[in-house]
Amino acid sequence: MSDLEYPNGLAFSPDEKKLYVANTRPKKWMVYDVKVDGSLGAGKVFMDVSADTTDRVPDGMKVDTLGNVYAAGPDGVLVISPEGKHLGTILIPEIVANCAWGNADAKTLYVTARTGLYRIRLNVAGIKP
Repeated sequence: MSDLEYPNGLAFSPDEKKLYVANTRPKKWMVYDVKVDGSLGAGKVFMDVSADTTDRVPDGMKVDTLGNVYAAGPDGVLVISPEGKHLGTILIPEIVANCAWGNADAKTLYVTARTGLYRIRLNVAGIKP
């Protein structure tokens, strides 16, 4: 991953055939194919938010059972489809650092931010480590 200037958070797709990496500067998420031997293929831009001029940068992320990526970034937690389409943003009033799935059914997303901890109940379950 020598193509990344400031790699930050990472997450695997549900089948572990894709690796998503947050790159703080420039503000982009990359995706890499994971080869059978565990090495990575060439990176592709998964989502680019480099036009954003705030202090909010790509950071930690998690994946749900449908393969959607929940990524800390501008305005809160971006929800991105496996194809790289921005599905929406969970708005958080401060800079977000990371998120994690919780509760027995893994349908609660906990979000850490600069000074707060947030939670949101979702309809889809996340992938717990």
